[in-house]
Amino acid sequence: MPKLVRLYIVNVAIGFGIAAAFVGMLLWFNVANLWHLVSHSDMGWLAVVILWVANGIVFAGVQFAIAVMGMGEDDDEGPRGGKRQHTAPQPIRVEALAPRHRGAPRSGRSGR
Repeated sequence: MPKLVRLYIVNVAIGFGIAAAFVGMLLWFNVANLWHLVSHSDMGWLAVVILWVANGIVFAGVQFAIAVMGMGEDDDEGPRGGKRQHTAPQPIRVEALAPRHRGAPRSGRSGR
């Protein structure tokens, strides 16, 4: 079995284990009266399974993402990417031309 597939399966199993503990704590502490709703319904076991699977998908994805991002190399060498020259910005003179309107004088004066 390839190492990446083994890594994925192990982390998904860890994620679903964490989800089982999470759902168990939700039921144990009776969050939002969840234990009462599950235990007094004939389909309560299905709600628990769906809650476990949904949380398992989330926790497995997070667990695998943490494992993959932890595989990265450390950047002890410092910044890379070329030699950047930092210079102070200098203003550039640009002539702004506004469109003339009918009846407007050619000079900047009011024309009186």
